[in-house]
Amino acid sequence: MDIKDFIVLEDLYGAHNYHPLDVVITKGKGIWVWDVEGKKYLDFLSAYSAVNHGHCHPRIIQALKRQADKLTLTSRAFRNDQWPILAKELCELTGYEKVLPMNSGAEAVETAIKAARKWAYQKKGVPQDKAEIIACSNNFHGRTVTVISFSTEPSYRKDFGPFTPGFVIVPYGDEAALEAAINPNTAAFLVEPFQAEAGITIPPEGYLKAAKEICEKNNVLFIADEIQTGLGRAGKLFACEYEGVKPDILVIGKSLSGGCYAISAVLSPQEILGLFRPGEHGSTFSANPLACAVVREALKVLKEEKMVENSAEQGKYFLEKLKTLKSRHIKEVRGKGLLIGIELKPEAGGARRFCENLKEEGLLCKETHEHVIRFAPPLVIKQKELNWAFKKIAQVFRQAE
Repeated sequence: MDIKDFIVLEDLYGAHNYHPLDVVITKGKGIWVWDVEGKKYLDFLSAYSAVNHGHCHPRIIQALKRQADKLTLTSRAFRNDQWPILAKELCELTGYEKVLPMNSGAEAVETAIKAARKWAYQKKGVPQDKAEIIACSNNFHGRTVTVISFSTEPSYRKDFGPFTPGFVIVPYGDEAALEAAINPNTAAFLVEPFQAEAGITIPPEGYLKAAKEICEKNNVLFIADEIQTGLGRAGKLFACEYEGVKPDILVIGKSLSGGCYAISAVLSPQEILGLFRPGEHGSTFSANPLACAVVREALKVLKEEKMVENSAEQGKYFLEKLKTLKSRHIKEVRGKGLLIGIELKPEAGGARRFCENLKEEGLLCKETHEHVIRFAPPLVIKQKELNWAFKKIAQVFRQAE
């Protein structure tokens, strides 16, 4: 079968809920992937930052194979020998007292919402079913009905109502609007430190710190969704560290397993996650031994191979190079670490065509919110490969002039 055959099959039998580039990948190693016809590409998306460690990192794959030969799933009806150790390692890494594992990022966000509401009723004294959570405009926290209930993107919501109540939207980056929206029933403020899906949006300097102080002053929980920005993607272990902020609830996922298994987690002090009682929340696959073994090795690799430090170093270098691009189509280049976006002017004709042209040059990236090209290569990338990518990007922009 060739590429066209696979595309026909997918379009015929698969629901059309994605608009992928027409490349059919069959193999990956490190920062590189190959399609079914043998063409090699540099992966500049990392599966939306899930493959931070690079494709099929040998240490992580070996850990997966070892555990798969022993035990894959017990459910939470029984205990296994991997989850307790991972729970300890995650808490020690992040400085929290409790962790609750889930599978997808959206599940973890839902878990954080439930935890914040439970805390509001049992600790803050909010009247039952009156708790409110403040979220930001242009947010992206997942695709469940509850999560899209506080999305401001019309395409995420159309024909999916009715929606879950209890959410208030404020402008991203506006601490005054946050403070004005808080009332006695406010349980939490949910925010992405940097908005990735919205177009690599970086808030004004000092915003996260001010927002945390406002939350503390009003007895409101600060929830950071670091599913995409965390674990080194933005140049620090967590993006909140740029302003010295420690969230009350931290949500992580995506690259937690090095892109080798679906797992996410919510972390908090004892007084929040400690409120859950048996039967109130869970998932059959959560904390399964296969996922836990994979994450344990992925965290070791992240630290021992200094991937966070590499993200900061290479991200700074690449951002500076991209800012030298001269094109009438470019409005702004921005980012932190190896999470970088090129925003195009409306008259550029959209980011999709640039991504398609880059694909033809052997560089895989993806548009977000129509006018932004997102670059998020694996955190193992080096300057040599970034220089190669820059030449391809510069070439495509020259051709577009």
